[in-house]
Amino acid sequence: MQSILRRTLAPSNPLLRCQVNVTPRAFRPFGLRTIVTKKYTVEHECVSFDDSTGLGVISITDHAQSSLGDVVFVELPQVGTVVAQHDQIGAVESVKAASDIYAPVSGQVEEINETLADQPGLLNKSPEEKGWLCKIKLSDPSEASTSGIYIYTMIQELNVDDHSWRN
Repeated sequence: MQSILRRTLAPSNPLLRCQVNVTPRAFRPFGLRTIVTKKYTVEHECVSFDDSTGLGVISITDHAQSSLGDVVFVELPQVGTVVAQHDQIGAVESVKAASDIYAPVSGQVEEINETLADQPGLLNKSPEEKGWLCKIKLSDPSEASTSGIYIYTMIQELNVDDHSWRN
């Protein structure tokens, strides 16, 4: 069908005179995959490790924030700090108690959640998403698969055609 149209229309349209190679959909890769592993420690810290970036996003669990009560202050590590697994990296203070935060993985702190300085209550509203604490570039990515308690692994697939994420 395509070659019939090309032969019919090619003499009248100079743009259709060029040869177009179209790769069939079956041979194009569907998307890029990255594995995001989320693990929880017994101290109620959580790490979401993305194998494509090598970054672990550290947060506290929903159970931890509900046990603490209304969070009033969050102490975070400095960017560039090198931490070892199980080292103290900060603290969370609430109206009920204070609790230390321990690194579930080893590596270098790449980024901290600056929003928590002005809005520590964000830990109560969204502890594992908007209330993340810091991002650590893992020095040993195998720690993400061996440390803590394994809860689930989520495969996220990037659809190359429309650049949208699907779970």
